[in-house]
Amino acid sequence: MRTPFIAGNWKMHKTPEESLELAKEIDTFLKENEDIEVDVLICPPYTSLYLLNKELKNRKFYLGAQNMSFEDEGAFTGEISPLMLKEMDIEYVVLGHSERRQYFNENDEEINKKVKKALEHNLKPIICVGETLEERESGKEKTKVRNQITSDLFEIDKNNADSITIAYEPIWAIGTGKTASSDDANDMIKFIRSIIKELYDEDTAEVIRIQYGGSVKPHNIKELMNKSDIDGALVGGASLKSEDFVKIIDF
Repeated sequence: MRTPFIAGNWKMHKTPEESLELAKEIDTFLKENEDIEVDVLICPPYTSLYLLNKELKNRKFYLGAQNMSFEDEGAFTGEISPLMLKEMDIEYVVLGHSERRQYFNENDEEINKKVKKALEHNLKPIICVGETLEERESGKEKTKVRNQITSDLFEIDKNNADSITIAYEPIWAIGTGKTASSDDANDMIKFIRSIIKELYDEDTAEVIRIQYGGSVKPHNIKELMNKSDIDGALVGGASLKSEDFVKIIDF
């Protein structure tokens, strides 16, 4: 059975000290509620990763980065390499978030290179996929998501596939207050699982965790998590307040 996986993507919010304060609040909740069987990940800005890793050695959550380069080192001003992340004991890295695709023109070829590089360094990728409102309304949402997944997982072998998490995030629901219905989200995630089965096999499809992302809040998390194929959530705005995020963790 797949363990539920709740991840908080803090995006470009929180200074290092603010990050530490929020992370401590989340960590305290998890230590006081050890019976909750949920894997928890927080992805603060790069500027906070070192401090959180240093100050929270016995933390009850995983620590992740919001992006990384597909190069180990070099003349790539402003980039962060997987070697830098590994030295800070980072376990996960979010790749292909819609904001990276939309605002920074990242394409599936680049994302595929990042996925390969992450796996090379034993970082666990969370690959984000999803359609625009125009694509959904024109009935092209599954074609879009299929193309993203097959491209992002190009030449990724079965032995590495179970280290990957996929986050389905319909672009039209991110930061808008709109949420895909739980049935629509589950339908797409079930479709994603069928693609994984085609690419690999049924066992791999059953192991890979698939999250939903897009205006996840305390009031809708339980309905989403009650669906058959939704394994967790990639949470944006609601992960910036501990009182909201812990309610999502304790769905």
